[in-house]
Amino acid sequence: MPAKAVPVVFAFFMSAIMALLMSSVTVAANTGFDEGYPLRVITSYALAMPVAFVCVLIVRPFVMRLVSSLCELQK
Repeated sequence: MPAKAVPVVFAFFMSAIMALLMSSVTVAANTGFDEGYPLRVITSYALAMPVAFVCVLIVRPFVMRLVSSLCELQK
């Protein structure tokens, strides 16, 4: 993939991992662990992942500006 795809690929993997982790924790906190837990997590993840992906795409430029203002980035 070309370098210009980095923001989208980053957003995809970041949102995929974070949505799965957050769905797993939220479902466990709200309904506990039982035989239906995996299905509830997948159902929650199916909603959370696309939302997280769009949010990461939108928020990434702002976060990069915040990071740049706090850290010395090499150019």
